[in-house]
Amino acid sequence: MSILAPSSIVSTAGLQLHQLERSALAHGVPVEDALLIAVNLFGITSEHSERHRARVNLRLARHPQQPWQIIVPLNRPASPFRLQGEELFLGGQLVAQVERVAADEAVGGYFRNEGRAATLNPNARSRCVGCAFCPNTLEAAADPRMGEERALADLLAALAEQHPRKDLAEVTEVTVSTGCFEREQAAVDHLVALRAALGQAGMRARIGFLTSVLRSDEAFEVLADRVAPFVLRLTAECFTRRPTMLKSTKADLTPRDMPALLARARERGLGTSYTYIVGLDPLASMVLGVEALAGQVTAFPNFQVFQAHNVLMAGLRVPGAEVLDFYLAARTAIEKVMRPTGLLPVGWECYRPLWYFTYAGQALLDADR
Repeated sequence: MSILAPSSIVSTAGLQLHQLERSALAHGVPVEDALLIAVNLFGITSEHSERHRARVNLRLARHPQQPWQIIVPLNRPASPFRLQGEELFLGGQLVAQVERVAADEAVGGYFRNEGRAATLNPNARSRCVGCAFCPNTLEAAADPRMGEERALADLLAALAEQHPRKDLAEVTEVTVSTGCFEREQAAVDHLVALRAALGQAGMRARIGFLTSVLRSDEAFEVLADRVAPFVLRLTAECFTRRPTMLKSTKADLTPRDMPALLARARERGLGTSYTYIVGLDPLASMVLGVEALAGQVTAFPNFQVFQAHNVLMAGLRVPGAEVLDFYLAARTAIEKVMRPTGLLPVGWECYRPLWYFTYAGQALLDADR
């Protein structure tokens, strides 16, 4: 029996707000969460046709007090979401006010969570190629390599000027988001240098690193001794078709090896999590993979809605993943597996999440700080 409810399947063609509401009700998902998932899935059609992908700051019409930032395709003429000026419409009905649209450039760094978290792209994210689903090459980039401690110090000094209150001491989480460390030792050396640079800037933030190259016990020992507090965010991405989907430094890590890798990191006192793109695997395969890793993570995994930025990317989705109901069903299935862990998704950590206002019936907005 299919996990999807055929009678409630919502696709992009002619989507209306009342249809989305009916689908949300069928899956027990708040309409607001279903709406934001749908924007991520279908993208937006707008006058910004020259931009393939952009960071969009918006507030839902039903909950204007809560700001959200999403990263979506803007040049999707088939999308039911239309941006006119500063207003976002679904089927002719106003659903959100858009406060800012900015190109998703691979800049050296930027802030999240109202200045309490920072993301760094210190190793030329735009030069990272190989994963079939990645849109990094679609936009311009301003991301010179910053592997030396002095360059990292300069980057942090520049970020301090951009901080909402000019105070980097407020930053409690620094995420290194780049796929350009092809060798484990290069990644370890960079993290050691980053910890030194953070210390000189008066920061004791936890460092999170999105990677698949950190695998040895020796590396974990150095991280525990010289970099911690640290969380390894394993770039799992998908559990099936890995040689087709991923570049070699990710694909050669098999799903069978992932639980033991995370367990070894945990044994050395490191935090553990992973990133996963919903829509690349059948739901049954997704559930099996999430179950295998559930006991080895200390932070809620980053589950992302797969975004097809062009026709070729659309062909990478598994059958059924072009409709909203696939993602609402995935959300429920993941909740069933992850709820016993006691971990909660953190809204600001992911720009394409499955959770916004609630998780398994629990309000999130007061829990993700």
